[in-house]
Amino acid sequence: MTSASYGTPISSRPAGKTLRVALWTAQCLVALAFCASGAMKLTTPIPELGAMMPWAGQYPVAFVRTIGLIDLAGGLGILLPALSRILPRLTVWAALGCTVLQLFAIAFHLGRGEAMVLPLNFVLLPMCAFVLWGRARRAPIRARGG
Repeated sequence: MTSASYGTPISSRPAGKTLRVALWTAQCLVALAFCASGAMKLTTPIPELGAMMPWAGQYPVAFVRTIGLIDLAGGLGILLPALSRILPRLTVWAALGCTVLQLFAIAFHLGRGEAMVLPLNFVLLPMCAFVLWGRARRAPIRARGG
């Protein structure tokens, strides 16, 4: 075992191809889900959004748009730094943020009695946590020139 310092794999063995493919797949799917959700919350008129997501019509527009920006930032952050290899540690931070966001979303929807929307959160939560674990500990992306 090697040190557990930031960005250093816990195991001395390199991550296998299957794990690397699974991580890239999870990153792409999470990015797609978060970017689509963010774009929708940012561009859809509130009355239309409220018809699709009842909570959106019951909170201030600024709150809904801010959640859209957070979703979009998470989606871009979980993929672009790793793809570009420019500050790839930001992918780990984005994965942490997306994981926390899903925990808050689950609590928010449960508190509002909206259990019917939770399946998506229960799919995204482990995917975000998987990316967080994988990119922080098992298969970190090296920065350009590093």
